[in-house]
Amino acid sequence: MDLLTEQIISAAIEVHRILGPGLLESIYEEALCYEFSLRDIPFERQKELDVVYKDKVVKGQRLDLLVFGEVVVEIKSVRKLEDIFTAQVLSYLKSMKLKRGLLINFGE
Repeated sequence: MDLLTEQIISAAIEVHRILGPGLLESIYEEALCYEFSLRDIPFERQKELDVVYKDKVVKGQRLDLLVFGEVVVEIKSVRKLEDIFTAQVLSYLKSMKLKRGLLINFGE
């Protein structure tokens, strides 16, 4: 783990500690963004992502958070993480040419 991801995970743990499991992903996203603001952690919320198909740019993808301009954060609130969620984060990283991503589950 590096300093950037440590800060993100620490903020997520604080959100989970206060709110607990079982809420909607949008609530955790809002709370996490507020926690980032309190900690002066720069982030972009619901960042639009272009996907290139051959020579065509296809719009419509959005990632939950881009933190520090280089860490993709995908938020889930599910009982069990499915492989498709990991694939989703990996596709975001590939599309944005980034190397770090976190899949944070506020579920059980």
